[in-house]
Amino acid sequence: TGVSGSISVNQVDFYTESQYMRLEMTAVRNLELCETMRSKSKKGSLLWVLDHTRTAMGKRLMRAWVEHPLLSINEIILRQNALEELCGNTVLRGELTESLNGIRDIERLMTRVVYGSASARDLLSLADTAERFAPVKELLSGVGSRMLKGICSEIDPLSETVELIKSAINEQPPATVREGGLIKDGYSEQVDRLRSDMNNGTGYLTEIETRERERTGIKNLRVRFNKVFGYYIEVTNSFLDKVPADYIRKQTLTNCERFITEELKELEARVLTAKDRVIQLEYELFDGVRRKAAAEILRFQKTAAALARLDVLCSLA
Repeated sequence: TGVSGSISVNQVDFYTESQYMRLEMTAVRNLELCETMRSKSKKGSLLWVLDHTRTAMGKRLMRAWVEHPLLSINEIILRQNALEELCGNTVLRGELTESLNGIRDIERLMTRVVYGSASARDLLSLADTAERFAPVKELLSGVGSRMLKGICSEIDPLSETVELIKSAINEQPPATVREGGLIKDGYSEQVDRLRSDMNNGTGYLTEIETRERERTGIKNLRVRFNKVFGYYIEVTNSFLDKVPADYIRKQTLTNCERFITEELKELEARVLTAKDRVIQLEYELFDGVRRKAAAEILRFQKTAAALARLDVLCSLA
């Protein structure tokens, strides 16, 4: 599994000395495979010469290939045939290399997704990367070598996961997942309704005030809010005789009285708790999307491994 660079154990492969050349540490050091003897840096090593990979997965795999040379003639020939095709088709190689440029570290992203630590920005990065899978697969559709054909067949576009993330997650989410602003408008009716309650509190007050003035005939009736009493209706003393029976007296002042109604109490509960409720609901929806993406880990791993091989082959070519 160290050679494949997979991020979690979901299958076991047997590692035998018949697969790879056994290299002692002294040989690795003297051959300067991955670092120079003098400065212990990558620059000047064989890996430095060979590594023109464009992705983090490709870089890890390139190092693994250098450190674990193949012994199987058949496996070596498979790589050589793929390299021959890429060397001979410079247009295809250029297009593949360009298409790999924007691919993020799928393995690391999926690790955060699976362990529940991925942010909304991580999910968007995953979706942006996954959108590139289909074009790469299309570029490989006409290849002839067995290894490149295998890579093509193992690339999974994961279009449904991309669509889910893109439809649910806000394009510019906050850095943390506990402050709201994660979910797009239109994804959840309940979130949209709570946001409307948060943003339209003033509009609701104006609507109630206009309606109550017409119903009671009290022209100077006011619907107001303060932190002590919440929402209330204020009526001056000269109009107290017109106050309807469903008004509940809350406070008496020198020139007026303040009342509440069941409607205002319900509005207050909706508006004042909407923020907390929408933050919690958005997190639950976001976590649901994250868990659905996590459920596709095997498909993402398979595609990441295929893209890593493609990246290394293009680099060697």
